Amino acid sequence: MYQLFIGYQNYSSWSLRPWLLLKHFNIPFAQTVVPVDGKGVNATHRVYSDNGLVPCLHDGDFRVWDTLAICDYLAEQYPQMWPANRQARARARSICAEMHSGFTALRSQLPMNVRLRAKGKENTPEVAADLNRIFVIWRNAREIASHNQVAGDYLFGEFSIADAMYAPVIWRLYCYGVQLPADIQYYVDTMLAHPGMQEWEQAALQEGAYLPHDALIEQFGGARE
Repeated sequence: MYQLFIGYQNYSSWSLRPWLLLKHFNIPFAQTVVPVDGKGVNATHRVYSDNGLVPCLHDGDFRVWDTLAICDYLAEQYPQMWPANRQARARARSICAEMHSGFTALRSQLPMNVRLRAKGKENTPEVAADLNRIFVIWRNAREIASHNQVAGDYLFGEFSIADAMYAPVIWRLYCYGVQLPADIQYYVDTMLAHPGMQEWEQAALQEGAYLPHDALIEQFGGARE
């Protein structure tokens, strides 16, 4: 059985991605939640993660770290994690890589905080630019699914690594009260209804750990649930 080391579920966006992927495809795994401080590499994590970060997947004695590497490692055994169509698969890989390396304004100004229920406020130009790009990505993926006649309400029709990689964006949009166009709201609602997302939320709500950026709750006029 796989073992997945993850950070606090309220905050750890990177941990959510492989966790959700494993849940969706009903792959047995054991999880270990470890403390995170939101400051990056932590030497104490090196006991179970070579780069000092979580998530880290253990496959017996073999370790895989970095979210995208974990997803790709799993997909070698479960190829259905990527879209079946060659061009859709290439596009899915492209947008996953873009998510992996980009959108720094969104990450820094709207950090993942599943417990947060904010009233919303006007986004900065940088965050607005990140969101506009993400919405273009999502619409294009849906167009590809439609063109390939793939049924389903996820990005490429059927749930894929692409949906897992963008799952933390769903929580950011929902928890910060971002106003959305109708088609984007539909995808957000689809993801929020996913059993894995609901299970993750329940775990996050039950956690007692709080990081300093919870002060954003006051800034946004929100409240913890």
